[in-house]
Amino acid sequence: MANTKSILVTGGLGLIGHNVVQRLCAQGHDVVVTDTRTSYGIIPQRELAYLMHERIKLIPAAVEIYQEDIADEVGISSIIGNHRIDTVVHMASFPRQKVVNHNAQLGSRTMSEGLLNLLECATLHGVQKFVYISSSMVYGNFTDSVCEDAECRPQGQYGIMKLAGEWLVRDYTRSTGMTHVIIRPSAVYGPLDVEDRVISKFLLAALRGEVLKVRGAGETLDFTYVDDAADGIVAATLRDQACNNTYNITKSHSHSLLQAAELAVSIVGSGRIEVQDRDQDFPSRGSLNIDAARQDLGFNPQVDIEQGFEIYHDWLRQSTYWKQHLKPQSCPA
Repeated sequence: MANTKSILVTGGLGLIGHNVVQRLCAQGHDVVVTDTRTSYGIIPQRELAYLMHERIKLIPAAVEIYQEDIADEVGISSIIGNHRIDTVVHMASFPRQKVVNHNAQLGSRTMSEGLLNLLECATLHGVQKFVYISSSMVYGNFTDSVCEDAECRPQGQYGIMKLAGEWLVRDYTRSTGMTHVIIRPSAVYGPLDVEDRVISKFLLAALRGEVLKVRGAGETLDFTYVDDAADGIVAATLRDQACNNTYNITKSHSHSLLQAAELAVSIVGSGRIEVQDRDQDFPSRGSLNIDAARQDLGFNPQVDIEQGFEIYHDWLRQSTYWKQHLKPQSCPA
């Protein structure tokens, strides 16, 4: 096909990553994946093995999947060079603040050293475009409709390292001419996610008939369904209009944690809610403005929170892993 690209997706077996890989392959591009399949020291190995198996099943068999660490200079350089990669979609990262707090040094090795290694290898082999998946956490505290040009005041190591990564990527564009795109997603959720995220926790606690613990009833998030996030990232990867720009890729509608918990209980039909003090390690956030992504990328998120929760709930109920895992707690003998 015309304009076929050779694309390396780091973290291509992640929640968003495997969806991005599927879409790029469906459009005829040559895709290569690297993913360490790490548990970050907090994901149960049985759960991780199940999720990796299920995600890999959705990726075309022709896609080569490597397990190189992005900080491995020889390995990454070999992949980029041998496959003549012209576009890197960099999704490999410690995924959220809690995981970085658990092991800040290892988080820095991945998020800082790994990024630098990728940029150096990309420069060496003449990569044309570098897509960096950042985070809404770079903004720090914000209310609704924050735009990409808002002042960034990250709170915590995760947001700080994500913002530092943005500046590194921009500086490589300045010094090498390699174009870039920076993506800021928010609170992505959906099927094949790990349990240790807020929406997963809410739905699984409700399915078990347990307590849904809400850390700050008034705290809000811009919950984004995974298919919408993947669509936005693919559009940013392929469209020339995106070059050297930064985009919020979210649903652009905030809901409180309490509303999310109430919705989970309503959908499942069980569970009870306990409101606790807000988590001081996390900034207060609202919705993100996506006008730029709508205009440049044709981005138009389709899945609202009610539909997204229903889809995710249905998947959890039908999942072979979660059927077994939930049975002792929720089903009669």
